[in-house]
Amino acid sequence: MKAIAFDEFGGPEVLHEADMPVPEPGPQQARIRVHVSGVNPMDFKVRSGQMRPNLPASLPAIPGIEAAGVIDALGSDVVGFAVGDEVFGWTKGGSYAEYAIATTFAAKPAALSWEQAVALPVAGETAERVLRQLGLGAGETLLIHGASGAVGTVAVQLAVARGATVIGTASEANAEYLESLGAIPTGYGPGLVERVRELAPKGVDAVFDVAGKGALPDSITLRGGTSRIVTIADYAGAEQYGVTFSGGGPDSPRSPEFLASLAELAVQGGLVTAVSATFPLARAVDAHRASEAGHGQGKLVLTVD
Repeated sequence: MKAIAFDEFGGPEVLHEADMPVPEPGPQQARIRVHVSGVNPMDFKVRSGQMRPNLPASLPAIPGIEAAGVIDALGSDVVGFAVGDEVFGWTKGGSYAEYAIATTFAAKPAALSWEQAVALPVAGETAERVLRQLGLGAGETLLIHGASGAVGTVAVQLAVARGATVIGTASEANAEYLESLGAIPTGYGPGLVERVRELAPKGVDAVFDVAGKGALPDSITLRGGTSRIVTIADYAGAEQYGVTFSGGGPDSPRSPEFLASLAELAVQGGLVTAVSATFPLARAVDAHRASEAGHGQGKLVLTVD
């Protein structure tokens, strides 16, 4: 099958087209003919070698951990699905390819496009997990660093639905977008503490760092300590400052039922997903460069067919 792979760790240029074996599904798994694959920061972190101490990849490796497509083959013990069903969800790695193994998946509603569906799994799980870890409740104020990206887009909406006030950092170009999601936008960088204090004179109750761009010291200042601050993008900073780093664990809502609930919410209009850019599979290098640059609105997507 056609795939994007890397044979060594390094920059985006190590990605290349390759002919790889078609994978076989195991128990409770499905092989899907991939229509679209989500591009996530985890992908370039694995490709660059940043995750080697915690997530060694055997080489050659195919990036990608989420996809949407049509079931092509079923493993044993899969119930409620048939070959030809349209699904979306997490994959056993390797979603930058014509075929991938779906490990946790749900039916894709006809009302959702492929791109809308693939924007849900990773962003939705990450946002919900961190909001649970923060214990965010109605009437509280949440500061989100990097609020206009894929995870931030979902986190803003889920937090607002909980009855929280959300202040989101983003570039000036993304301010109107954040307002449309229900957040109060503010710029990142120097002067952040003063700007946030002006917007929230009673203080912020929790901080969600999606961006990982050095915002933890300001977050600690705003919170008066390290409690109720969670980062998903600054592992080194979390260790340095004693802040919680979230990469999964018991708070994760990852399940077929959770995927289905996200899809239903999106169909009903209660959860808007945005696609920052789409790239054909052959341009995965460009997609990784865009992912590492950041600052986009919503999800980066690879189209496979």
